[in-house]
Amino acid sequence: MASDYSFMNATASNGYSDAVSEHLKGVGRMFYIHYPHETLYEKKEDVPNFFRQSWPYFFIFMILEHIVLRLKGSKGIRLNDGITSISHGILQECGRLVWRGAESYSYTWIYANYRLVELPWNHTFTWYAAAIGVDFCYYWMHRACHEVHILWAQHQVHHTSEDFNMGVGIRQSVLQGWCGFIFYLPLALAIPPAQFVMHHQFSYLYMFWIHTEAIKSLGPLEYILNTPSHHRVHHGSNKYCLDVNYGGVLIIWDRLFGTFRPETDKVEIVYGLIYNQPSFNPLYLQGFYTGYVVEKVRKFTAFSDKLKAVFYGPSWEPGTPRLGDEDMKVDILPREKYDIYLPTWCNVYLVLHYAIVLYGFFELAGRYMGMTPISVLIFVFYIISSLTIIGMLFDNSKYAPVLEVIRCSALAFLTRTVIGTSPLGTTLQVFYVVSAMFWCLNILKLLEIKKAQKVE
Repeated sequence: MASDYSFMNATASNGYSDAVSEHLKGVGRMFYIHYPHETLYEKKEDVPNFFRQSWPYFFIFMILEHIVLRLKGSKGIRLNDGITSISHGILQECGRLVWRGAESYSYTWIYANYRLVELPWNHTFTWYAAAIGVDFCYYWMHRACHEVHILWAQHQVHHTSEDFNMGVGIRQSVLQGWCGFIFYLPLALAIPPAQFVMHHQFSYLYMFWIHTEAIKSLGPLEYILNTPSHHRVHHGSNKYCLDVNYGGVLIIWDRLFGTFRPETDKVEIVYGLIYNQPSFNPLYLQGFYTGYVVEKVRKFTAFSDKLKAVFYGPSWEPGTPRLGDEDMKVDILPREKYDIYLPTWCNVYLVLHYAIVLYGFFELAGRYMGMTPISVLIFVFYIISSLTIIGMLFDNSKYAPVLEVIRCSALAFLTRTVIGTSPLGTTLQVFYVVSAMFWCLNILKLLEIKKAQKVE
């Protein structure tokens, strides 16, 4: 018995140690801290989805950041803006679930047929070469996303928040992966696909936490690494912040190619777009700027000008340089942030419904490989429509109550059909029915949402 007890203790201890070790590795991945020999993969399919595995750390980091900012006297992460950022991250992941990594097939094909050198997949030299290569290509991809109008139409989503916090790190475009993937293809001439896919994820994980005002400086590391200080400048809409600091992990590329600009205490950085969009609707924010590009193309008669409206910089106008006339660019001054002050009960309602959508997303992410494409598309439609309507409710849109009635009614029916009369199914049915009834009363003007007063 004593030996059995000792064995059980040892097993429990080993299990606990393994769990702690895995979590430490997970945290380390957020800072690009890895043991190369533990992350060497032969096949692309063997590479874990580190980005999806890191969602718990995203939330933990955001909560810790919020606490730190509150202790420093700041408002921290706003509920509506923070949820909007998370929604963009979910939309991006839903896109990946639908096309199931199709954008990387071209990389694999080029590597299989046209690679110039055969780097060993299990050698640390290949690991470091891939890390540097991915970061170098990211610099040019990111720079192009700011200097090519049609690419900016996708990337601008990342800049729509008027706050600067870690939530912005997952506020990403659904289509940017497709638009920017071409910049990584030269790596396929040498870097094995598995190493590319892995470091591509590591790069984005690192860039998550540098979206913060909680960290002022990293000392000597500021000369080499992209840091919160450097990235704050990049996200500013002030004139001195435009078109600079494109680096991903390393800031040395900006220093080498003349696009580096340090942060200064003399100017208050104003975040967001130059002409910011007053909305928390993630679907609208994903697509509105593409419409602006189309309008700009239409206003020109010369075909050459139409092409330039697409492929030159966002500020370009006829008779100006490729990136526009510096003297014509607007210098943004501090401005009031877009905000809708809903009553507490309404925010609680939205958080509860959002939590259910979030749970559904993680269920989909864990099971989608065993689902039919049609089932995945239906689930993705549910997630996208729910996130959109929740965003519209945060905007207090006049159309949101009707759409919420339709959404909750449909979910009440689907819950009964799919889950049945189990305790969970019954609870969800009642929840959705009550929600639908409330918004019906709201539509009939029997209940109204009165905006909360702004708290200074």
